[in-house]
Amino acid sequence: MSAEIAELANAVVPYVTAAAGAYGSAVLTKLQEQSADATVRTGGSLLRRLLGKEQSAPALEAAVLDLAEDTEDPDRQGALRLQIRKLLAEDEELRAEISDVLKSAGATVTASGDRAVAAEAITDSVVSTGDDAQITQITR
Repeated sequence: MSAEIAELANAVVPYVTAAAGAYGSAVLTKLQEQSADATVRTGGSLLRRLLGKEQSAPALEAAVLDLAEDTEDPDRQGALRLQIRKLLAEDEELRAEISDVLKSAGATVTASGDRAVAAEAITDSVVSTGDDAQITQITR
């Protein structure tokens, strides 16, 4: 799968995780409620679009329900991410819809893990994640 699809799936997972965490195992039936905060609403919106693909809905539903049992479990998050990536790889129109939802939500792709760095823009600065790094600023 392309890097673009992987990044898009990575951006979707935190929102669907928020929805699953807020609603637990009732996440699929709670998508209609409007009382949730913006992140959960965005997760619900993304999930509704993803579940609209009948051929993939059962596998995605199973991954979401598994995640709802423990939203902190990286294996469950990974299983959801995989299902989302499969859907996005198969459907260019869906990729565009999901991208639009994420853009309207102000979503950004975030880095995670040891020494990960995520930034919208880094200018005139240094980002160092190494041990004992020595950085010398040269003034002009």
